[in-house]
Amino acid sequence: MSDLDLLSLPRLASLRLSPDGERLIASMSRPAPEGTKMRAAIWAFDPTGDGPPRRLTRSAPGESVGAFLRDGSLLFTSARPDPDRPKDEEDENDEIGRLWLLPASGGEARVLVGPSGGVDDVRAARDADVIVFSASVYPGVTSLAADRDRHKERTKAGVEALLFEGYPIRRWDHYLGPRERHLFAAPMPSGEERMADPVDLTPDAGQALLETRYDVTPDGATIVTGWSVTTDLTRLHERLVALDRAGGERRFLSPDDGHWYSEPACSPDGRWVVATRSEHGSPERIGDQTLWLVDLASGEGRDLTPDLDLWPHGPLWMPGSDAVLFTADRGGGAAALRVELATGDVTVLTAEGAFTDLAPTPDGQRLFAIGASYAAPPHLVRLATSEAEQRPTPVRSFPELDALQLPGTVERLVAHASDGAEVPSWLVLPRDASATEPAPLVVWVHGGPLASWNSWHWRWNPHLLAAAGYAVLLPDPALSTGYGFDHIQRGWGRWGDEPYTDLLVAVDAALARPDLDTQRTALMGGSFGGYMANWVAGNTDRFRAIVTHASLWELRGFHGSTDLGPEWEREFGDPYADASRYDAASPHRLVDRITTPMLVIHGEKDHRVPISEALRLWTDLARHGVEAKFLYFPDENHWVLKPQNARIWYETVVAFLDQHVRGQEWRRPSLL
Repeated sequence: MSDLDLLSLPRLASLRLSPDGERLIASMSRPAPEGTKMRAAIWAFDPTGDGPPRRLTRSAPGESVGAFLRDGSLLFTSARPDPDRPKDEEDENDEIGRLWLLPASGGEARVLVGPSGGVDDVRAARDADVIVFSASVYPGVTSLAADRDRHKERTKAGVEALLFEGYPIRRWDHYLGPRERHLFAAPMPSGEERMADPVDLTPDAGQALLETRYDVTPDGATIVTGWSVTTDLTRLHERLVALDRAGGERRFLSPDDGHWYSEPACSPDGRWVVATRSEHGSPERIGDQTLWLVDLASGEGRDLTPDLDLWPHGPLWMPGSDAVLFTADRGGGAAALRVELATGDVTVLTAEGAFTDLAPTPDGQRLFAIGASYAAPPHLVRLATSEAEQRPTPVRSFPELDALQLPGTVERLVAHASDGAEVPSWLVLPRDASATEPAPLVVWVHGGPLASWNSWHWRWNPHLLAAAGYAVLLPDPALSTGYGFDHIQRGWGRWGDEPYTDLLVAVDAALARPDLDTQRTALMGGSFGGYMANWVAGNTDRFRAIVTHASLWELRGFHGSTDLGPEWEREFGDPYADASRYDAASPHRLVDRITTPMLVIHGEKDHRVPISEALRLWTDLARHGVEAKFLYFPDENHWVLKPQNARIWYETVVAFLDQHVRGQEWRRPSLL
C-alpha cells in the first residue's frame, strides 16, 4: 500500500477486564491469510504491563469479545464450527455467530447456544449466573427451535422476498428482515450442558431493538435497553425500557418526550441506570446531549452533566457506584472523564489523545483503556481514576506498535474565522518537507457531519498520504464536535456557509507556512466530507483535484433514498412542506460551475448514502464535460472494509492526486 503497511499493524478493540482485575483481554484484527477479509482473535494482556500478550483463540472465522462471567470465564461470539452440533442443525449456515464459553480455568471453548439467526452481543450479570444475549429471530416464533424450523421452511421454498409493514426497511448495507432483533435471557448452564430454552424477553420487539444497547443489573433480575420508537417518522426517538427477567413485565424508564435515551449502564449496587440523553432539536437549534441518571426503582431521572459543554458517550460505572466514567470529543481528541453522582463535579482525566473501552479495576484506583492519536495507532494504556489531565502509562502489547515509525509528523494548527471563531486542524507533514522543498497539500474533510478529526483512523489515514509525499490538513470547521455547543450550532443547517468558509480559513492559514506548496493543493472527503468536496468543487477552482467518496449530491432526493431519511428533518425540516433548505444546500445546483477534475468513489451496498447519489453525480459531471473518474466497489458499503479494496482505494487516490497535483502521468492501478 505504501512505505507504511497499514494493513499489517495489529488493530486493538473491545477491551475487557475480568471481575477480579487479573485478566485483561481484547480483540486483535489482521488480514486473513487469503487477504480478502479481516480476522479477529482474542488476546490476553498482562495488567501489570510486564508480560507479553498471549493469544487465547484461533479459528478461520475469528472471534468477537463478549463479556466475563463472575467466575472469570469469558463469553465470546464466533462463526467457528460447532463440533457438537446436533443432527437436526447439520444443514444450518455455518456463517452465523454462536455464543461460546472459554472457562476461566483453561481448556477448550464450547458452544452455549447457536440460534439459527446468530448471536450479535452478550451481557452477564455481575453477581449472578445469568446471561443476556441479543439474537435475530422470525417474528411470532415461540422458541429458537421454532425459529430454526421457520428458516428451514423458507430456505427449502427458495423464498428471498421481504414484506415490509413499517419503517425502517434497511440499515447501512442490508435490508432488514425477515428476522428482527430480540433479547434473550437464561441462567448459566452447569457442567458441559448447553443453554436450555432461553427466554425471549422481547417477543414483540419489531425493529425497536435495532442498533440499541442494553445492560443487566448485578442480580440478573432486570435488563435495561434502548427502545426505538418509529411510529411517527417526524419524531423518531429512543426510550429506556426495563425488562423483568422472571415475570416478563416491561416498563419505561424515560418519558416519551421525543429525545433519544441510549447506551444504558446499570450501577454495581443495582440502584441506578445512567444513559446518554440527546435532545431532538430543530432546524433552528441543534439538540444538546448529556448524561441522564435514572433511579431504577422509581423511574425518576435527572441531568447528571447539565453544565458540561461537551457531548458524552459510552457511560460506565465506577465500582463503588458513586461516579460515572465516560468519553467525549474534546479539542481534537476524545477525552476520558469522570462525574461524581453527589456533586456533579466533572474531572477530565486525560490531557490529550483519544480513549475508548474504559475498564476500571475492582478497587477503583486504576483504569485501563485503548488510547490513540494521529501520532500513534490504538494501544493499551493505564490511567488513574481520579487524576486530572494526566498522561497515560502504556501497557505492553505488540512489538509492531512499540517500534512503529510513522512517515509523517503531527502538529496542531488554529485559524480564526471572520466572526472570531477558532478553526482548529491537525497537520500531518512528511518528514522531508521544508521551505526549500515544500510539500503539496491535501485537505481532508471529515464525515459525520457531527464528528471531528480526533483519533487514529484505520480507514481515513493521513499517514498513507504522507508516505506518498503529501502534507494532509485535517480541519474541524463549524459542525465539528469537541469544541462546545456553539461551534456545532454555527454550522447547523448551514452546510454551505460556515462549514465551507471555515475550511477555506483553515487552508489559508496552513498555506502561510513555508513548508507547504501554495500552488499544489487538493481536497478530499467521505460521506459529509464528500458532500463538502462536491460543494467546494462548485464554489471554487483553487484546488487542482477533488476526491469525493460516498458523497451527498442532491439533498432532496437523498432524503427519500437514504436508510435514515426522517432523521435529516431535524436539521433541514420537513421537505414535503418546505424543501427550500435542502435545495439551498444541495451541491447539484452548482454543477455548471465545476471545472476541477474529480474522482468519484462509491460502494454498491451503501444504504446510508445510496449509490444513486454517485450515479447522479457521475452523470451530471459527464454531461457538463468535467474531467472525472469513477471508482466503483460492488462489494463495499459506506466504508471500504476489505483489505484488497483498501489497497485499491489508496492506490487509485494517490495516482489521481499525482496526476493532477504533481503533473505526473496517470497510472491506472494494475488490477483495475
